[in-house]
Amino acid sequence: MRRPSLQTLIALLLTVAWSLGLGIAHLRGDIPFIDGAEATLTNLRNTLGGHSQPPDLVTIVAIDDETSRVAGRYPLPRATLARIVDAISALGPRAIALDVLLVDPGDEAGDAALEQSLKRTKVVLAAAGIFPESRQRVVDNSNEPLARVPSALQFLEPQQRFADAASYGIVNLQTDKAGTPRFVPMLFRSGERIEPSFSLRVVSAASGEQTTVLSDHIKIGDRSIHTDTGYLMPLSFYGPRGTIRTVSANAALSGQLPEAAIRDHVVVIGATVTGGGDVFPTPFDPVLPGVEVISTSITHLISGDGLVRDRNVRFIDLYFAVGLPIAVVSLLSWRRSTIGLIMVLGVVLLWFAINVSAFKHGIWLSAALPIAATVPPALLFGAIQLWLDRRRATRFAEQSQLLQRIQAPGLAEHLARDPGLLAEPVHQVAAVVFIDINGFTGLSESIGPTAVRELLNGFYNLVDEEVTASGGAITSFMGDGAMILFGLPHPKPTDPANAAHCCIRLAHRMRDWLSALPQGITSRIGFKIGAHFGTIVASRLGGGDRQQITATGDTVNVASRLMEVAAGHHAEAAISADLLLAAGRDSTPFKDGHLNGPIETSLRGRAGSLTIWLWRDRP
Repeated sequence: MRRPSLQTLIALLLTVAWSLGLGIAHLRGDIPFIDGAEATLTNLRNTLGGHSQPPDLVTIVAIDDETSRVAGRYPLPRATLARIVDAISALGPRAIALDVLLVDPGDEAGDAALEQSLKRTKVVLAAAGIFPESRQRVVDNSNEPLARVPSALQFLEPQQRFADAASYGIVNLQTDKAGTPRFVPMLFRSGERIEPSFSLRVVSAASGEQTTVLSDHIKIGDRSIHTDTGYLMPLSFYGPRGTIRTVSANAALSGQLPEAAIRDHVVVIGATVTGGGDVFPTPFDPVLPGVEVISTSITHLISGDGLVRDRNVRFIDLYFAVGLPIAVVSLLSWRRSTIGLIMVLGVVLLWFAINVSAFKHGIWLSAALPIAATVPPALLFGAIQLWLDRRRATRFAEQSQLLQRIQAPGLAEHLARDPGLLAEPVHQVAAVVFIDINGFTGLSESIGPTAVRELLNGFYNLVDEEVTASGGAITSFMGDGAMILFGLPHPKPTDPANAAHCCIRLAHRMRDWLSALPQGITSRIGFKIGAHFGTIVASRLGGGDRQQITATGDTVNVASRLMEVAAGHHAEAAISADLLLAAGRDSTPFKDGHLNGPIETSLRGRAGSLTIWLWRDRP
């Protein structure tokens, strides 16, 4: 494998620096400029995963439009809330979560009734934090874990009489820019004061186990709750509204609560009344009630079926953020071709499949971070490589144009003495030799224009040296092949012998030249030679300042077709019997290597058969 160029090494170093910087920033918390993309991609993965059935652990008792109509107003009177709590409590729930803020005093009779109801059962009340901005982003860079929990200006707590009768927790959620809840903070702070979330307090009350805060996670009893930076628990939605079993609170008021939905369940009381409760956009529902979001988080905490996004997952994100762009840039630099692009697409699809599969199995790997780490370096590197390739292609075209102006090098002296040479077509006998590189087209697609130019220059120099030494004339280089004539400008008796000698010399030189190339090139290309002797038509073609001396006729066509015969018989050269007869038994092919013949063969596009000899070098 060829060594990477200096440009590629610089590109890889810059790619590592960029991706590593993003990855380290990601370890410390979300990166604002890719949050929007991550939210969109998370919604996409949620949608791809489809709806799921939540565990039968939580029941919502909804203060809905019917309940509000029966009660006569919304917010419900405190006495009505007390009746709902008592009705639920009578059926033996694990705990009751009252997702209603009780921050203002009501009428004394109603408050007293609710206070007594709260004392008779296990109830957790909702409190709220007031934050300087709508999103509770962690901005403290302290290494102290508790310093990174969302910090509120103050807490809106239940009235003291209710707080004395029941425990409470902070009900706030953390949303993205679109307003979709992404995390439920497990802890909140205000000054030096730390309070648990509403969901965490409910689960602790339902299980009867203590909550323990550790440096990187939270434990409820012996069970660990994996959290993200700042003790944030990711949310994963089960489906649209009603996916978590919901019962109207009016059923509690009318004594029609289904016991199976209440007994040994956590019951969350919250508002779904039109215009009366919080609603949030989610991947499955544009207006999911806030009480269902809270119930989702409680279900996650109890069952452990939520998304895992902790420090270990963020380290995996870092590895992908560094590894994916390095792989893409490396492949783009290694194979700038259709194969290279297919390999890049394969790597990206593999990463996408891993990411989606991990999400489906409850591991929230970042999708936006690897994309942000990969796209800018790949686009920049691709643009630079395209610009450099165009420069190389332009330079190669200019050099090729200059080479093409040098027609028939063996005739240079004759052209200098007679500028009118072959201005009119001439019929005469001549020996015609063709040589061509096998497999060159496929190789050129993978090694790039610079390597192609170097390879062709080596081939052209080799052919020019041997043809000049044998007294022939190169009438044209045709990409990866050459046409050689012996008999211009005037035929000589030695032309057939010289042509036969040139065939053998070219075969020897080509074998030596190919063996000296890198193994990856040598194994992919070869050569073939065809030679014939007969009548040709020599003339000039073209006009203006660009003309070419060439030969046409049946002899030329036969010599060209003989290359196919050589390749088809795995020989290095196919030489017509006409040429060898004219060259004589003392010519080089009879003395050097292995000559097999005579053989009768047919040629593509030509009627009848031709007698030929096949030549191979001795092993």
